[in-house]
Amino acid sequence: MAKDYFDIFCEVSHALATAATQNSLLNLIVEKVVETMDGKAACLFLREKGSEFFIVQAQTGLSEDYLHASPIKAAELVEALEKKGSLLFEDATLDPRLENHEAKKAEGIASILTVPVRFDNATRGILSLYTATRRTFNEKEIAFLSALADQAGAAIQTNLLLNRVRKNSMLFLELASNINSSLDVKKILDNLTENICDTLDMKGVDIRLLDEDTEEMRLVASHGLSDAFLEMKRTIHTETTSRALKGETVIVADTEKNDRLLFKKEMKKEGIKSMIVTPILARDQVIGVMRFYSADYTGFPSDVLVMIEALAHQGGLAIQNASMYLQLKEEKASLEEDIWSHRAWF
Repeated sequence: MAKDYFDIFCEVSHALATAATQNSLLNLIVEKVVETMDGKAACLFLREKGSEFFIVQAQTGLSEDYLHASPIKAAELVEALEKKGSLLFEDATLDPRLENHEAKKAEGIASILTVPVRFDNATRGILSLYTATRRTFNEKEIAFLSALADQAGAAIQTNLLLNRVRKNSMLFLELASNINSSLDVKKILDNLTENICDTLDMKGVDIRLLDEDTEEMRLVASHGLSDAFLEMKRTIHTETTSRALKGETVIVADTEKNDRLLFKKEMKKEGIKSMIVTPILARDQVIGVMRFYSADYTGFPSDVLVMIEALAHQGGLAIQNASMYLQLKEEKASLEEDIWSHRAWF
């Protein structure tokens, strides 16, 4: 009897809308895949941040021994999926595109159908159906599995967005509180770089201010980066810095493929794969730049870009407040000295 995939998909969509957590959503998807498509097992993998491997996020029907036999390499699989949309391994125990044939045979796996899981405008994971007997799949079956993978991607995207909004709000509130309660700008900026790394899941952040006399970018705060990387001389003449000093936020989605970047070898050694460079303003003048380094290839979601520019603005505000305080302090001291010099008046 032919299955009505539309009804099943509607059922899954309703269940997804009422599920409590991301884990329950993903577990529901793999269970429905096996139930609906008469599979032996199903597994959803996500690419580990900063890694070349897929890590299991939800599964049903696979043994622990099989799951830990060998991690799945992401790069080649993602490239193939983006070209074809799906991959069928009709005989998973012999197919040369796969590894660990003996483990698959011992697990009782005959065929594997794999589709991409996409969010943040990129393939970030895979959803695989495993069968106990050799099978091929028609277009409707492949479309159904792909639709469930899209549901998984949407659920993950929503969860990531909600988490980012919550974390971003707390980070911004903490920064605003620090600026209002302290004039120790060094402490504020040090805390800012550390909190950004933790909240936005960055590998590292640094803040450099412009020294107009030497045309150098002076380091004033950083977190997550090695001393060797930070000690490299930075000037205003690099492309990203010069653009940022003109008021532009610069995004480098892949540091290895950008031929105009300096320090590419050093970035690779540091584990940096993408970055954002944004200007720091004080009194409507660009006084420096803030760099955000990621250990993952990413185009950076729009809400993250807005948050990054807002944080750079707040950093500039902290510097401006401290500068005004020091200026007033000096003027007050000068005024007191001048008045005291005319004490004979009193």
